[in-house]
Amino acid sequence: MGLTIYLSGEIHTDWRDRIIDGAQGLDVTFSGPVTDHGASDDCGVTILGSEDSKYWHDHKGAMVNAIRTRKGLSDADIVVVRFGDKYKQWNAAFDAGYAAALGKSLIILQPEEHDHALKEVDAAALAVAREPEQVVEILRYVLTGTLPG
Repeated sequence: MGLTIYLSGEIHTDWRDRIIDGAQGLDVTFSGPVTDHGASDDCGVTILGSEDSKYWHDHKGAMVNAIRTRKGLSDADIVVVRFGDKYKQWNAAFDAGYAAALGKSLIILQPEEHDHALKEVDAAALAVAREPEQVVEILRYVLTGTLPG
């Protein structure tokens, strides 16, 4: 059994690399959003033309990025959403809700201090992990039935 995993959320740390590296040898395929912050912010105006208003600049980028996000979430067997320590991560919460609405298996990756703020998101998840390595162990267990150690 192979799994397709969409890695959503925070883009400022190495959590994606830690999961991908840890999952070497497992039958998994990873996808995710564009993690180049500048490219993600400016894709709409770069491709479709400039905007005088920052609102429309951001709106164009969000629409273009949504093409990739919707495809990735739709194709995924498992969606991992990372909520980091910095920034308001409304896009991550949106992705988690969208994945839950699609009936996707959802793993949330968050620090303990976000527990209260994310209680509704966490309630929709099948697992809430603190570290990327825990996500890897979940994937290993799902695919092989093997526990760590």
